[in-house]
Amino acid sequence: MESTIIRKRLYRVFRKTGVPKELIDENARLNEDLFIDENDMTCFLYYLETNFNVNIDNKELPRLVSVKDTIDYLQSHCA
Repeated sequence: MESTIIRKRLYRVFRKTGVPKELIDENARLNEDLFIDENDMTCFLYYLETNFNVNIDNKELPRLVSVKDTIDYLQSHCA
């Protein structure tokens, strides 16, 4: 999947999760900068899996630390 498409769709996922648009930056960390807590992470993962048609295994979750990490993960797991 093309990088710009991934970024646009990921941006929508963050917005659905309740992240203010001014906080969304490629270098932003999910917990510290975007304030995604455990409950938000559950919603975020649901939207991520449904919007990108991927199944994220629990052992992969520690890899998703920042927006950039999430983009990299999606680029390697989306067709």
